[in-house]
Amino acid sequence: MSFSTYPAYKDSGVQWIGNVPEHWDVVRLRNIFLIQKRIAGKLGFDVLSITNKGVKVKDIESGDGQLSSDYSKYQLVMKGEFAMNHMDLVTGYVDISAFDGVTSPDYRVFSAAHPELDSPRFMLRLLQNAYHQKLFFPFGQGSAHLGRWRLPAEEFKDFFFPRPSRSEQTKIALFLDHETARIDALIEEQQRLIELLKEKRQAVISHAVTKGLDPTVPMKDSGVEWLGEVPAHWNVGTLRWYATIQGGVAKGKDYEGRETVVMPYLRVANVQNGYVDLAEVKEIAVLESEVERYRLRAGDVLMNEGGDNDKLGRGTVWQAQIDPCLHQNHVFAIRPNGLLRAEWLAAFTQAEQARTYFYLNSKQSTNLASISASNVMSLALPIPSEKEQLEILTYLEADRIRHEELTAVAVLTVELLQERRSALISAAVTGKIDVRGWQPPVSTQAPEFEVAEAV
Repeated sequence: MSFSTYPAYKDSGVQWIGNVPEHWDVVRLRNIFLIQKRIAGKLGFDVLSITNKGVKVKDIESGDGQLSSDYSKYQLVMKGEFAMNHMDLVTGYVDISAFDGVTSPDYRVFSAAHPELDSPRFMLRLLQNAYHQKLFFPFGQGSAHLGRWRLPAEEFKDFFFPRPSRSEQTKIALFLDHETARIDALIEEQQRLIELLKEKRQAVISHAVTKGLDPTVPMKDSGVEWLGEVPAHWNVGTLRWYATIQGGVAKGKDYEGRETVVMPYLRVANVQNGYVDLAEVKEIAVLESEVERYRLRAGDVLMNEGGDNDKLGRGTVWQAQIDPCLHQNHVFAIRPNGLLRAEWLAAFTQAEQARTYFYLNSKQSTNLASISASNVMSLALPIPSEKEQLEILTYLEADRIRHEELTAVAVLTVELLQERRSALISAAVTGKIDVRGWQPPVSTQAPEFEVAEAV
């Protein structure tokens, strides 16, 4: 969809706005909004959180997130008023509240100063565009850009917004509500596709490492309830038959008065969800005599002792990208013998059957789970011949490449749709496109659009 520009433009005098339609005004926010500051003074109100998905009612009974000891000191927010997390210009947000309630006194609550002149939906689009485009950011103040980079009240009041007539604001808001909903639907489709691709990849791994590639081979009961049937010619044995496990170095050991060497070592943070992240490898001091004891070898399968249920027990093969390199005591290093390929073990730990085993044998806490070295080594493992292991691993590698290619296309599509959405909003609210003659189209397809350069 291609949109025309307005017949005539003028310089807004504001860099981020650029040229605006000749009949539009450009005004400071102090002329558009009234900042409210009403302390509740009593309990009993819903507590509201300002999130990137809008203003939400907070579940204070769950104990999650930051809690206050006295919500009577929070400020009131009325339905239809704007609530803004101006304390964080990086991850904060702004929205119109659909609820009556209270929110942090550190946040900013404001309402339309002239409802007869301004459409709340149009102004909200401008405010949210300012967050997405980081337009407020250069005017922020604070000790750190991440977490406490705030927009002071005077800077907020002196910020300029374009202001068409209220009727035009309403038309633009309706246009954006309709068109962004269509783009959002396409984004949601692509995100569902990404999840389906992930599920399919998981299913392919689970089937290949427990059933093999030949659907005609005879099957047998593995003798393990969670594993089920496996090809009749495969062996099934516990991991300790095929590998040893090496413990890691404990952080904070006291070597006072003894000479140490400083070595790189892998922590739990470096071993996540079946891959090794070498972006932030730390160093640790150990005795020189302990280096070989805790040293990783190429072909070791690394696995975290703890994590959430989805990540617990997922193994990855160490390729000795750093050598020598040690590992933390909360990271297991499993060393297969000649009967088991490291890649086969790593692949099996990704299977749903192995995920079930680790879940059933883990210790569960509120958010995390952990598994002992003994339970890891008791994992029942289906073992085909080395030749068949290699054939299945080759098949899984080809499937991984196809999966990553398809996922990359879907991820790129989401990014492009999000960019298109952002560009459409910015163009509409600053008058770079003229949508006064727009009518909701019959088609539900998300729009292709081009923005002609405004003169």
